[in-house]
Amino acid sequence: MTKFNALVVDKDDDGRTSAAVKKITLADLPKADVTVAVEYSTINYKDGLCIGSGGGLVRSYPHVPGIDFAGTVEASEDARYKPGDKVVLTGWRVGEAHWGGYAQKARVRADWLVPLPDGLNTRQAMAVGTAGLTAMLAVMALEDQGLKPGQGPVLVTGAAGGVGSVATAILAHLGHEVAAVTGRPDTGDYLRSLGASRLVPRQDLIEVTRKPLEAETWAGCIDAVAGSMLGRVLKQMKYGSSVAAIGLAGGAALEGALITPFILRGVNLLGIDSVMQPYENRRRAWDRIASDLPLDRLETMVRTVKLEDLPALGADILKGQVKGRIVVDVNA
Repeated sequence: MTKFNALVVDKDDDGRTSAAVKKITLADLPKADVTVAVEYSTINYKDGLCIGSGGGLVRSYPHVPGIDFAGTVEASEDARYKPGDKVVLTGWRVGEAHWGGYAQKARVRADWLVPLPDGLNTRQAMAVGTAGLTAMLAVMALEDQGLKPGQGPVLVTGAAGGVGSVATAILAHLGHEVAAVTGRPDTGDYLRSLGASRLVPRQDLIEVTRKPLEAETWAGCIDAVAGSMLGRVLKQMKYGSSVAAIGLAGGAALEGALITPFILRGVNLLGIDSVMQPYENRRRAWDRIASDLPLDRLETMVRTVKLEDLPALGADILKGQVKGRIVVDVNA
């Protein structure tokens, strides 16, 4: 039987995990109704956890991580897909509980796939990946709450990361004034190239204060940090504005947060989940990505790597040392 490459994570008898590129066959893949020839994947924070200790995400070993992939259908037992169709997968605990995209072939449920939208190729789709999908879902949620260009600056925290980079580019393309928060001064030129009109040093927003409210500053916010930063930002939101919460890099507790922004200014805190999003909303978000994410700016975020580069990159992303978007060419 033909063998192909996969990044396989295994655990020894002492509980230590290791990751290496190995040869596997179709018979090794989990049972499901669609087999995809993977072309590209990407790397996210969850991938870093799965490549390393598993972080409680991996159920059994050996395991193939990769929570995102894009490629071409090779075989399908589901009428919605046929050989030759281009597809994208994000979420559904693929790469965590189910083998994922760090292999040249993957077998998954049809319900987890969406057709590749017109205007994007598979490499571009993985330059977007879960991070970009999450960013688009956050933008859509803010729009659903009434956000329009011209209402004031929109704050993006963790702006140099995967979600923040795409969110910055989309918001700027739509005509918003984007204020990008970063703790890395060397990312300033990069963030301006994505469309940020203002840079906000992280230290300006991490101090915990007991003030019930601060000056109304932000017309909207996409927050990837949470913790003390989100507690502070909520007090600075304009009346009736919204914060789309997409991450917790700064911790799950809202340090210094009070109820006052919600009951005195009508501020909304919107939770954004990209893992279990219904199919129609995924399609809507991917179609918006194809139309509203400027592909020239997308390209400035991208670095392409190989499967064998992933163990080191998994460690880097857990340390916050990955900028922009990484595309994994599984066939390189």
